[in-house]
Amino acid sequence: MIDPFGRTVSYLRVSVTDRCDLRCVYCMAEDMTFLPKREVLSLEELERLCGAFIGLGVRKIRLTGGEPLVRRNVMSLIEGLGTRIGPEGLEELTLTTNGTQLAKHADGLVAAGVRRINVSLDTLDADAFRAATRWGKLDQVVEGIMAAKAAGLAIKINAVAMRGVNEHEMDRLLEWCGRHGFDLCLIETMPMGEIEEDRTDRFLSLDVVRARLRLNWTLNPTGYQTGGPARYFDVAETGTRVGFITPMSHNFCESCNRVRLTCTGTLYMCLGQDDAADLRAPLRAGADDAQLKAAIQEAITRKPRGHDFVIERARPAAVARHMSVTGG
Repeated sequence: MIDPFGRTVSYLRVSVTDRCDLRCVYCMAEDMTFLPKREVLSLEELERLCGAFIGLGVRKIRLTGGEPLVRRNVMSLIEGLGTRIGPEGLEELTLTTNGTQLAKHADGLVAAGVRRINVSLDTLDADAFRAATRWGKLDQVVEGIMAAKAAGLAIKINAVAMRGVNEHEMDRLLEWCGRHGFDLCLIETMPMGEIEEDRTDRFLSLDVVRARLRLNWTLNPTGYQTGGPARYFDVAETGTRVGFITPMSHNFCESCNRVRLTCTGTLYMCLGQDDAADLRAPLRAGADDAQLKAAIQEAITRKPRGHDFVIERARPAAVARHMSVTGG
């Protein structure tokens, strides 16, 4: 699949649920209204759509949420997609999780063919973690991460850098990740969904973070890529990597190879735009594989050059939907 700007679309992020067992302040409102079940695709419907994308050249699928591992029987979807890993199918099946359910599912993920996961963890301070997630337990997440490590999964820790929340922990996070053999990826907060907090108070440019880290760490540029938008550096002191995702300070859209499918069958061609394609309607109307592929290809012709994210005080969110709806 080639978009209007000559970019090959080979990476699909699939939100399997809008629900989550945490309420991270930058992602969700505390009192969320979740989708009724009739609007959510069955796991079989999700797998069929994923199959259509694979048939069109998608080589990497990342499952997201909400929290993907809270969806009932989600392992059946993961196992089904795992059978599609191979020369004529997927190169990689990965997962982004908050870690709360990893202790229960780590071994099953490996058995299904998952080799690498991202875990969202913004702080190593238990009190700050509880405040950022509204009720999460840091010990539970760390236990899950260590279970995933023991099962043989490669782990990348994702942390949203937030002024006044965790900006003083960047060195600690990098040291902890290095000690355990994890890569670290830092992310700028994005204006998605109406939340209680003013993002202008929390926004922290990763240019500032990188300069601060270089006071204590040797960061060497590397060409390492995972298929996502992060720019990576080798950390000489630990042998691991640190990545920076900078949608605000340095737009990364020129190399975008991704589209996002929600649990309702809505295909977003850009995280930061509202244009979308409804794939649930043709799917439930009995469309065959050729018709589904045609609907997907038509949507790709509308993939925009990039997003229009801006964070300003008193300005509405750039995109009204919460991150948990679109998927990370």
